[in-house]
Amino acid sequence: MRRIAIISVHTSPLDQPGTGDAGGMNVYIVEVARRLARAGVEVEIFTRATSSHTPRTVELAPGVWVRHVVAGPFEGLAKEDLPAQLCAFTHGVLRAEAERVPGWYDLIHSHYWLSGQVGWLAKDRWGVPLVHSAHTLAKVKNAQLATGDRPEPHTRVIGEEQVVAESDRLVANTPTEARELADLYGAPAEQVSVVAPGVDLERFRPATVGCENVVRRRARRAAGLPERGALVTFVGRIQPLKAPDVLLRAIAELRARDPQRDDELTVAIVGGPSGSGLEQPSALIDLAGSLGIADRVRFLPPQSADGLADIYRASDLVAVPSYNESFGLVALEAQACGTPVVAAATGGLVTAVRDGVSGVLVDGHDPAEWARVLDGLLATPALRERLAAGAVAHASAFSWDRTADRLLAVYREAVTANRARIAAQLVGS
Repeated sequence: MRRIAIISVHTSPLDQPGTGDAGGMNVYIVEVARRLARAGVEVEIFTRATSSHTPRTVELAPGVWVRHVVAGPFEGLAKEDLPAQLCAFTHGVLRAEAERVPGWYDLIHSHYWLSGQVGWLAKDRWGVPLVHSAHTLAKVKNAQLATGDRPEPHTRVIGEEQVVAESDRLVANTPTEARELADLYGAPAEQVSVVAPGVDLERFRPATVGCENVVRRRARRAAGLPERGALVTFVGRIQPLKAPDVLLRAIAELRARDPQRDDELTVAIVGGPSGSGLEQPSALIDLAGSLGIADRVRFLPPQSADGLADIYRASDLVAVPSYNESFGLVALEAQACGTPVVAAATGGLVTAVRDGVSGVLVDGHDPAEWARVLDGLLATPALRERLAAGAVAHASAFSWDRTADRLLAVYREAVTANRARIAAQLVGS
């Protein structure tokens, strides 16, 4: 394996996760690409240019380049408008390969269905296998919509079905996603490989034993958060799918039950509006006000990876109430820092969080039930301490090195099968 092309049409790995369309997929691509390069595989990432000032090619890390393809206007193009630009994007990708010697890429790995559409065309032109990661699936999202959220369009469903049919290998984050690909999209079992995402265990780690309180106070002070009292944190893009409103409603329920104890509780919302959340960017702030908890909620902008690690370590609990997650990197990062996670029992979160060991999984999104779980954990420091130890142990089983190694195995299988298929065709002709 010498060189691969990664396609990420709608979001650049150079973007800041936590706002716009940048999230866990960005982190996934960056971390995997770096480790593939360290293993001796050159990586070129194709993404859509969103600024006329962006260089055509940027070196992300040694052996990893990001290529910006001009397709459509640079600014003001929503993800829903991108299908109309796929022809232009595909042309840019094919032209970049045409400038190279034949056989430049050994394989294509596409991320999200828009990229899969481009990869499907490029793989036939280049004669290489296509490996595809969906990250999210329209049929799954539509079955678990947040109240008031828009369903994914039928065009996306059709596009995903086409990509599944044309891919040589499909990479699923969890066994749950593998079953969804098989049951909802008809993917053959032998076509799907389960490869769990990872976490940067060097960056996301607990505070040094004996220094926990000092680290916690320092991190809270740096983020402008109260140094005393309990801190429950939400990290992610602010949109209905991620359900930060469920956490706020649960906190309002706690205040109604015990106003005195609530005075010692702060909620941190870390991230920016995204998706349908952009239609009402102040909706969550307004909700906090209408619930009477604005004085207990702090809104923080998206953070760097190091900044996130500090906030995780400063928190008593991290809440992930999403209606669906293909995995849930926030949950894994928080646990690696020794912070228990309260998460919705849905999608990949069932794998990312080990119920009763590294955190607690909550069935459904009833704020009263979330309040009950949060109340029990906040009132029981010994239980949180036990879960914190379990969180570190659970997260230690996931690493980006392991993810990259398993992906390399999938790549090699796909390349070997593709070469055998081509050889058979040549013999047959």
